[in-house]
Amino acid sequence: MSILDVKNVTHGFGVRAILQNVSFRLLKGEHVALIGANGEGKSTFLNIITGKLMPDEGTVEWSKRVSVGYLDQHSALKSGTTIRENLRLAFDDLFKMEQEMMKLYEDMSEAEEETVNRMLEDAADIQTILDSSGFYVIDSKIEEVANGLGLGDIGLDKFVDELSGGQRTKVLLTKLLLQNPAILLLDEPTNYLDEDHCRWLTVYLQNYENAFILISHDIPFINDVSNIIYHVENCSLTRYVGNYEEFNRIYELNKQKEEREYEKQQKEIEKLEDFIARNKARVATRGMANSRMKQLEKMDILERPREKPKPSFKFREAKAPSRFLIDAQDLVIGYDQPLTKPMNLQVERNKKIALTGVNGLGKSTLLKTLLGILPPISGNVSSGENVIYGYFEQEDSKNNANTALNEVWNEYPFLTNHEVRLELARCGLTTENITSMMMVLSGGENAKVRLCKILLKELNFLILDEPTNHLDPEAKDELEKALAEFRGTILMVSHEPYFYESFITDVWNLEDFTTRIV
Repeated sequence: MSILDVKNVTHGFGVRAILQNVSFRLLKGEHVALIGANGEGKSTFLNIITGKLMPDEGTVEWSKRVSVGYLDQHSALKSGTTIRENLRLAFDDLFKMEQEMMKLYEDMSEAEEETVNRMLEDAADIQTILDSSGFYVIDSKIEEVANGLGLGDIGLDKFVDELSGGQRTKVLLTKLLLQNPAILLLDEPTNYLDEDHCRWLTVYLQNYENAFILISHDIPFINDVSNIIYHVENCSLTRYVGNYEEFNRIYELNKQKEEREYEKQQKEIEKLEDFIARNKARVATRGMANSRMKQLEKMDILERPREKPKPSFKFREAKAPSRFLIDAQDLVIGYDQPLTKPMNLQVERNKKIALTGVNGLGKSTLLKTLLGILPPISGNVSSGENVIYGYFEQEDSKNNANTALNEVWNEYPFLTNHEVRLELARCGLTTENITSMMMVLSGGENAKVRLCKILLKELNFLILDEPTNHLDPEAKDELEKALAEFRGTILMVSHEPYFYESFITDVWNLEDFTTRIV
């Protein structure tokens, strides 16, 4: 049974084509991963099928009475409410039905017998729906899913205005799962989930009876939960049956086949053109030359398979610092309330440290405190000599109206326009990306611009807060290689052990210092 039919959809922004004549069909129970390089149009596709964007051409048809739940990168929570109150909004329809049933019982006292019988039937129907929907165990259901995604650690009575970006995303995801829609649309759901909660979500989606469409650059996660792959590339959408590994195998075979066919045709064209050039002037062979010309004119010329810009990352190294870059004594971090017990931490030269622990413990807060961006609750932080650091924050400002070009140029005004463009191109960005505002770039494109600013600086200390969020697999692989080759010191927050385990020397688990129950 088809839940969604997308037919011949075309869409673009200005002169930039995003999707061209794309068709897509979603069947009941399909677990779809929508993959592709940064900026190919994955989020645009989801916005089109949910009606947030109107396509330039084509149609989008949902089956009747299908419920759709959408978690995108820009969803919002209701301000001034607690986590629990937001999660209870997932059951708004059921609460309204309960109110309708109570109103029916109230009105029965003044109704005539025939009307009362009809009202009793309506109330019974509503009661059946409430019972089958688990209405009377809502609070325990909320606790189950909230604890699975780590919200119980934060506290369900905490106001959402006090939450970090990652915590807010967890609330939105929990609310969406509680709604149990016929189709889930998930845009980068694991970006703010630590390892334990990723595992919980993996099991949940593996057992999810309904259909979902998932955008993710987390390859192990895609492999575990998907059975259909749709690949977005060069404005088109191609369907593959199986998980990411199977897609990658078939994709590489097809790519090699296209290359061989293109090269074969080019040799044939070269041979025909050479024959025509040598024989068209001679009377005896002119007929054969004309025949070859007609053969050439009728040939369906193949285009060279297009290669997307591939990022190339290499960090510039400054002279070595003192032995200890950071020395923290009896450090307690937090905002209004302490998040940790007193910590004694030393970042030693050339160490590559992964900072781990469940979300909400203060990993980002610790980085900012060690850098002096935030003051500590108590204790002291001292820096070593000749320490030159580059800091990659988890997210950019959503209202950044700088173009990618100006974002880099403002920080490095001594570079020429050509030099800045060249550096951005090395990070895998196209000419269109370079002249676009930061706020309209995809998450991965935005991250590449911010990485570019760090790559241009000579440094000996890298502080990275979830650098792989939004990056496509090629960019992740290149970043992993660059970090492994970097001869300086690294302190990094990441929820992807498979990304950093090849080069990390030490692991700091913030759960060892937290004041919270983990």
